[in-house]
Amino acid sequence: MLRTVLILFTGGTIASMKTENGLEPILNAEQMLSYLPELEEDIQVESVQVCNLDSTNMDYRYWLKIVDVIEENYIRYDGFVICHGTDTMAYTAAALSYLIQNSARPIVLTGSQQPIQMEITDAKKNLHDSIMYAANPESRGVCLIFDGKVIVGTRAKKTQSFSYHAFSSINFPELASMQHGKIVRYIPCEWEEGPVRFYHRMNPKVYALKLTPGISPSILRAIFAEYDCIVVESFGVGGIPDSIVEDFCALMKRYPKGSKVIVMTTQVTYEGSNLATYEVGRRIRGRFPYLEAYDMNFEAVFTKIMWIMGQENLSFPEIEALFYSKINYDLLLF
Repeated sequence: MLRTVLILFTGGTIASMKTENGLEPILNAEQMLSYLPELEEDIQVESVQVCNLDSTNMDYRYWLKIVDVIEENYIRYDGFVICHGTDTMAYTAAALSYLIQNSARPIVLTGSQQPIQMEITDAKKNLHDSIMYAANPESRGVCLIFDGKVIVGTRAKKTQSFSYHAFSSINFPELASMQHGKIVRYIPCEWEEGPVRFYHRMNPKVYALKLTPGISPSILRAIFAEYDCIVVESFGVGGIPDSIVEDFCALMKRYPKGSKVIVMTTQVTYEGSNLATYEVGRRIRGRFPYLEAYDMNFEAVFTKIMWIMGQENLSFPEIEALFYSKINYDLLLF
């Protein structure tokens, strides 16, 4: 039976060529298809150019464009592959997990550490693996495929700058692996019943505040004035240091209840947060409402709250309920 896959090209290293200013995404969709590895006869591939960016410049506006393209073509294709730069691919994978929920069709992100037109490159293998996975009728939902790993969209993180094994699955097993073009599945796809849901709004006014030893409170006023949500990347299992805790709590009281959302997470890659462990975490209980990330990836935390706050007129309890709802395996410990 013929299986159809639509490839969305967005630029990135995979589409880059060497220039006097370094690698730049230059190849368009037609040129990229000329490098496509040989596929099985029962797979038909078509393509569309969404944008042509270094992924450093990827943001929520392009995520929404990708959603629009997939929604417009959802019925026509059995699966989708998004070619993307590696630097922000994990953010895009997480964002699409919230913007496209309960998809019966697979939506796969991939890219490469070397351009596809180079003689020695990981691009062709990653692209071939992604197309094979996207064409398989047992695949579904948003995932990232790289160096043979199939990673849930909310659990991927770039952990190597140059190596071909650039991505890791954080606090969750890999869904499957690609071995010689074959899919070896480790976890069955379990999904809620009901139709696919597309969302078209995100709130970009989310700020990541990374704590550093001796951090000064002088920056807090400007951050609170400009942003609707602050994701606090705290130390260890979580807490707010003496240097800013009083100013932080005072600013939360200054704004109307629910107008500023605080998410507490950790800078530590593995195992997550638990603010109940130490006094520096427990002392903010009751002083202002906040959300805790627990075992969620930072990329998932950041994009999930953008998606939630993009919905109109939600109360804090409604925001809280959505944040703690499990979507695409993003939260286990709560």
